[in-house]
Amino acid sequence: MTGIGVLRREGLARRAGAAVERSRHVVETAVVLLAPVRARAVPVVAVATSFAWVLLALAGLAWIVGAVQGWSELVLLAVLALAVLIAAAPFMIGRSAYSVDLDLAATRVVAGERAVGRVEVRNASARSLLPARVELPVGGGLAVFPLPRLEAAAVHEELFTIPTARRGVIRVGPVRSVRGDGLGLFRRVVPHTVPGDLFVHPRTVAVGGSSSGFLKDLEGRPAPELSNNDVSFHALRAYAPGDDRRYVHWKTTARTGTLMVRQFEETRRSHLAIGLSLDPADYRDDEQFELAASSCASLGLQALRDGQQLSVLVQGRSLHTGLGKRLLDDLSGVELGQSRGDLVGLSRSLARSVPQASVVILVVGSEVTAARFRSAARQLPPDARVIGMSCDEERPAARRSIGELALLSVPALEELPAAVRRGAA
Repeated sequence: MTGIGVLRREGLARRAGAAVERSRHVVETAVVLLAPVRARAVPVVAVATSFAWVLLALAGLAWIVGAVQGWSELVLLAVLALAVLIAAAPFMIGRSAYSVDLDLAATRVVAGERAVGRVEVRNASARSLLPARVELPVGGGLAVFPLPRLEAAAVHEELFTIPTARRGVIRVGPVRSVRGDGLGLFRRVVPHTVPGDLFVHPRTVAVGGSSSGFLKDLEGRPAPELSNNDVSFHALRAYAPGDDRRYVHWKTTARTGTLMVRQFEETRRSHLAIGLSLDPADYRDDEQFELAASSCASLGLQALRDGQQLSVLVQGRSLHTGLGKRLLDDLSGVELGQSRGDLVGLSRSLARSVPQASVVILVVGSEVTAARFRSAARQLPPDARVIGMSCDEERPAARRSIGELALLSVPALEELPAAVRRGAA
């Protein structure tokens, strides 16, 4: 009895395995046979909008309910919906054999300047192309241009302008041709270009060499550290093995009978570090932040023009300072709340990243109190000169000092040079 049960179980297992194998074979055969259908169906499904699917679902529901309940009105409604879908389909007919060029007159503009671009569409086929439309995404908006019928090798050109009232980085493109019906049931989109960026730089003013006293230090300034070779003489000391004999002070050596060498103070080249706070709590509104970004850009450009070492930091990262346009590109993309952290955290980052800074400027809005400025200044290198710059349109330009900390008020970008002169006083 036991042997018979075992044989039965083995037979059932073999039959089950054979059934599974046959099912797998059927599925594989179906996939192969339906591949051409799928290849044709996917493009059709892709061009149908959500509106078309909703209309199709309502038509099916109306058909079923009307047939079951005997409501001829619902059946008629379903037929009309299907007729609309069928009538909209021919609007998809037409090729999109276009060669498209997107050209911006300038990829970098200053806030408020006109940004002009051009879209050139060429029929790249040997036959005429039916009318369509061209879509150009610009930032969060969308520009739409009608595209007429184009004969072989014909060209159609559209000019456009981009509003640049505010600093930022605007993504332009890709240019795409669109075919579809007026109801929005079907929509076939073909991209023709890659997207590009338009940098809207912050407004800047020339601070001026004569008004940037705390930025310039042509000969360097002495630092507390001692050095064996520099230009700032400090004292004499006894010769030690390994000292450079060029710095032996022979008169003192002859007088004392002991070999004496000169010792120097290290001179520190001026290194300007600017910290621009992105903390929303530091600003009353967006306009204050725009003024702060423009002030930061103006100070940075002046330092680069004067050949000074420059570092610019925001919460979470350092900005490029090798070239002025790279600095402006980075400042175009900074936004309030982009990174976490407050002014004190920004000062800690400055101290870690730029320990050799000789001048540190913290650029903030009107919501930063003197106590917070002091807390931030305590995080910075002790031998660095610290200046707090508060951008506030409602407060007159002024300078006040809290110990070693200088606080400047900047009510407008045009008053930045005067504020810098006050800070250098």
